[in-house]
Amino acid sequence: MNKRHLTGILAIGAAASLTLAGCATGNDVAGGTNGGGSNSGEESLGTITLGYLPSWTDGLSTAYLLEDQLEKIGYTVEMQELTEAGPLYAGLAQGDVDIYPSAWPELTHKSYMDQYGDKIEDLGEYYGGAQLTIAVPEYVDIDSIEDLEANADRFGGKIYGIEPGAGLTKQTQESMIPAYGLDDSYQLVTSSTAAMLTELDSAEAAQRDIVVTSWRPFWANDRYGLKDLEDPKGAMGEAEALHFLGTDGFAEEYPEAAELIKGIALDDEQYASLEDMVVNEYGEGKEAEAIDAWLEENPDAYDTIVTD
Repeated sequence: MNKRHLTGILAIGAAASLTLAGCATGNDVAGGTNGGGSNSGEESLGTITLGYLPSWTDGLSTAYLLEDQLEKIGYTVEMQELTEAGPLYAGLAQGDVDIYPSAWPELTHKSYMDQYGDKIEDLGEYYGGAQLTIAVPEYVDIDSIEDLEANADRFGGKIYGIEPGAGLTKQTQESMIPAYGLDDSYQLVTSSTAAMLTELDSAEAAQRDIVVTSWRPFWANDRYGLKDLEDPKGAMGEAEALHFLGTDGFAEEYPEAAELIKGIALDDEQYASLEDMVVNEYGEGKEAEAIDAWLEENPDAYDTIVTD
């Protein structure tokens, strides 16, 4: 029997929708499922396309959490992988994507919100401690971004970043580097999150000096023993909130989903355990199992939670 804190769903009257233990599930875009449920033949409350960037694992974990929760209340969820934030925001604005489950609209993705915000609906903040950082491994004996200029040779004049279109990349290139006078002494190397982690892994194995762009929450901070460099000029911006964003009119079209999403709020410990369980403990291909395990350990994590 599902445990439901959703008051609105109880008012829907359509008992059949409440008995949908799992409808057509994730990765339907590719014609398959991820094991989160099966189509029972009952009518779905609707199909929701959920867009996410697999390499940004804060959003990867919340994407699979939303897939699980929305399917349990009767929706069909299609998981749409993208590789850059820009196309994801464009997809939201055009209605090709219904939800982005881990947006940084206040600062990191502000330029996208300035461009597309009038066609995007904010479905609610779910985490309040997100932060962009410049980081080094704990064995590196500098503590501030101010120390980078005098130590450029130690780092080979390189800061390893992530995707070129990421808000973190923009903030580093346009704010941090000029603020600390690093234009002539450092190159921001961009490629992908995976490529950055490969460089970090290699450097750590050799105990070699390396500086990377990072963020919180991010599982790699603990895995690689990263320390955030102090930012006395505030060039990486203040802490911001993570939001669920929907295409314009989402709440009107999918009221039950909007109510569930509005109730989600995670603290530091809950978010860290969710991301670690999805990314590390279970890994690729076992995301549904990871969500089941997390829900079992956190049955009261937020107000609208749906558990078996």
